[in-house]
Amino acid sequence: QVQLVESGGGLVQPGGSLRLSCQASGFTLDYYAIGWFRQAPGKEREGVSCISNTDGSTYYRDSVKGRFTISRDNAKNTVYLQMHSLKPEDTAVYYCAANAIGPYSSKWPMFPYEYDYWGQGTQVTVST
Repeated sequence: QVQLVESGGGLVQPGGSLRLSCQASGFTLDYYAIGWFRQAPGKEREGVSCISNTDGSTYYRDSVKGRFTISRDNAKNTVYLQMHSLKPEDTAVYYCAANAIGPYSSKWPMFPYEYDYWGQGTQVTVST
């Protein structure tokens, strides 16, 4: 059974940090590009970051550049999203997803329809 499970969300004050994990089971994560998405109440799901399935290269949306870092540990079949300097506008449910193709022609898969498997999400709340 193919499954992605996110963990690590929670409540944090502005300026704080969290590390999200995305654990895969039922398939080998190595062969997939992994994306992190988020969805705030009343808003569309948006791509946050992606890590390649080939060379480990990464992509970030502008609003998180310099604050978030995506990484993967293929031995643990896990992808991480380290988040620093969190802001209230980062509050959302965060999802990880797997894309079988990966980036191509310098285009990164940053839309939900480009992904094959999804986790159930983990809530991140940035508030005082």
